[in-house]
Amino acid sequence: MYSRRVIVCDGGMVKKTLSFIGAVVVRKQKILLCMLLGLLMTVVACDKQEEPESKPVHVKNEKKKEKHKEQEEPKEEKSINLMDKQLLLSATLGDTETAMKLIQDGANINVEGDNGETPILAATYQNHVETVKALIGAGANIERKDEKQSNPFLYASREGYTDIVKLLINAGVNTKETTKSGGTALISASERGHVEVVKELLEHTDIDVNYRNDRGGTAVVEAIVLGNGSENHKKVIQMLIDHGADVNMANKENITPLQYAEKRGFKDIANMLRLAGANEVVQPQPVE
Repeated sequence: MYSRRVIVCDGGMVKKTLSFIGAVVVRKQKILLCMLLGLLMTVVACDKQEEPESKPVHVKNEKKKEKHKEQEEPKEEKSINLMDKQLLLSATLGDTETAMKLIQDGANINVEGDNGETPILAATYQNHVETVKALIGAGANIERKDEKQSNPFLYASREGYTDIVKLLINAGVNTKETTKSGGTALISASERGHVEVVKELLEHTDIDVNYRNDRGGTAVVEAIVLGNGSENHKKVIQMLIDHGADVNMANKENITPLQYAEKRGFKDIANMLRLAGANEVVQPQPVE
């Protein structure tokens, strides 16, 4: 027969045993925590080694001086630029008095804006006749073009600003200057039906009435192609005819003014062209 042994532990022994086990567990946790901290410090140390060496103090000082110098130097230039911007704004608004004062104070009368527009062109955009007149008197460049290859004379002619056109003609503007599409001021004014501008150009300049743009179109052709057959366009075409326009001159597609007029249903204009000698069948010479 086997005998049984019963081990009886008192409460004090159990308590000591549990305390010992808890101490072991805490110790292991501390060891793991130390290992993790050590690994983290190693990674940080590696990162620091990869950073570039700090620059010597004198190099830093030089950089500070250069930066400080860069911040100080443009002050005078910014002041001039601000004045020029104010001049452009004054011209755009038609504030002639302020514009003249700015020019007297040193603003650049021919400064160019974001799109290449000068003060006189900015004033022309808004049809500020008095401002344009004052800028001409102050010596503004009346020939300079913007990024769209337009200058005060070309723009004013296209928009029908007769008074500005007159000012520029009297100021000696080059009336043979052309647009981006190769057209003269007369072509631009004709295609938009600006009767008074066309009259001024025909009577007070030596613009070629039969000049062709890049498409080979004359003032008569463009007045029909881009016009709407209005009374103003009829008047323009008649004035062009009276000043020697060739009514049989075709464009690069070998289409004549009469053919365009008939195609667009402009009966009155077609009759005007016939009375001026336009032929029903024309064999025009190709435009080079």
